Amino acid sequence: MDWFAAHLLAWFDLNGRKDLPWQSSPTPYRVWVSEIMLQQTQVTTVSPYYERFMARFPTVEALAAAELDEVLHHWTGLGYYARGRNLHKTAQILTAEHHGIFPTEVDELVKLPGIGRSTAGAIVAISAGVRAPILDGNVKRVLARYHGIGGYPGSTATAKALWQHADKHTPAERVADYTQAIMDLGATVCSRRPACDTCPVNVQCVAHATNSVTDYPGKKPRKAKPTRSVRMFLIQNAAGDCLLEQRPADGIWGGLWTPPERSMQHTSTEMLAELGESANAAVTTRTAEPLRHTFTHFHMDIEAVHIVLRHSPIVVAEGKDWLWYGQGNNTPIGLSAPAVKLIQGLKS
Repeated sequence: MDWFAAHLLAWFDLNGRKDLPWQSSPTPYRVWVSEIMLQQTQVTTVSPYYERFMARFPTVEALAAAELDEVLHHWTGLGYYARGRNLHKTAQILTAEHHGIFPTEVDELVKLPGIGRSTAGAIVAISAGVRAPILDGNVKRVLARYHGIGGYPGSTATAKALWQHADKHTPAERVADYTQAIMDLGATVCSRRPACDTCPVNVQCVAHATNSVTDYPGKKPRKAKPTRSVRMFLIQNAAGDCLLEQRPADGIWGGLWTPPERSMQHTSTEMLAELGESANAAVTTRTAEPLRHTFTHFHMDIEAVHIVLRHSPIVVAEGKDWLWYGQGNNTPIGLSAPAVKLIQGLKS
């Protein structure tokens, strides 16, 4: 075992996190769900979602058998909803083609939707003790600083160098503990605001020795985010229920429910016409201030147009992509983050 791994494991024995929800009974299924949830999301946010998710879907078979709407309902608020869709899709593949059993080879796991090399490594290392390196965001930060590797980790050359170091340091023994330890070090000590004095490997850290810790890892080249403007129609019936439309399976908020989204040129009259109604079907119509929602690559400014109807349009009752959502509807569905905000605004 090399110096880095030995000192990291000694630190982990005394200081590592050992009471996270997914650390009890670390089966491949439980590790997989936690690793997917933890992508782009902090532990404090994930923990309650994980516990609710596992209570409802305790096995890969239970997840596979569930409706996608219910899976996305339990994902609402976590963001990056493709993760939830891929979980459901992979669960169905595992159940249908692998009898619900996870492969123990990284090369086989990465063939499944939503599982990359690092996630696959974490699954086999933590659940089965198979030696496999990982390189999530926390590990990238640790290794970039320790070895003084500049450049954006998303670039090919930098990623290759980081993977080489990740593989070199991963021990053959205690690999599950090591995998958790290096993630913990990045999350709690070698964070964006590092506590170098408490780091178990600081005496050999290049960034610490050169007083350049905050220079690593290299930043992603910045590009100005474009802005897209849309209208969402908050249509309520006389009972106060809000009309939602299910998004296509692919694309932004795939499979989720939102108020009908249309272009900025789409008028209330045109929206009502889609529902088979005339303009006089509305009791009131008003437009709210735009709501900004930011994605990874662009901003979306949402102008909410509130329409209150005298009655529920017949076409909605007949369409599978429409749903009246209100106090009397207990159907578990996945809602986009703007949908949650806009619906809550109707109640205030």
